[in-house]
Amino acid sequence: MNSFTFDKTNLACGALLVATGAFFAVQSLSMEIGSTFRMGPGFFPLALSAVLIVLGVVVLIQATRVEGEPLGAIAWRGMAFILPAPIIFGLTVRSLGFVPAIFITALIASFASHKMSMVAAVVLSACVAAFSYTVFLWGLGLPYQAFAPWLGL
Repeated sequence: MNSFTFDKTNLACGALLVATGAFFAVQSLSMEIGSTFRMGPGFFPLALSAVLIVLGVVVLIQATRVEGEPLGAIAWRGMAFILPAPIIFGLTVRSLGFVPAIFITALIASFASHKMSMVAAVVLSACVAAFSYTVFLWGLGLPYQAFAPWLGL
């Protein structure tokens, strides 16, 4: 007799996708939906929520078809360094300028890995800042100051 097996990782991910989609779908119902030809402000969030729910259901169905590896430990170090990095960028981009904000953001995010040394993190952050300056400020001409005026650069 076959026992019911499933992939716990995909099951958790599918449930998270469905729950997130349902949350935003409920939130978008408080806005005017409109019609396909005259979309209201709630139409696009509702459509994206529906796509998220469908993808979550697909992942849930796939989770019942295969037996996966057990859930491992949660990467707390990664979350502690990766999640605040974009917030820190948003808080520093106006006061320090684009290049220092990118450098600090990449420096913080690089410590999510146990294997990253300080020298490698600084080199990586400098490369990311130079690349971002080249692509976003010079290439695309985004309206950010490269450095804050008070830095004197």
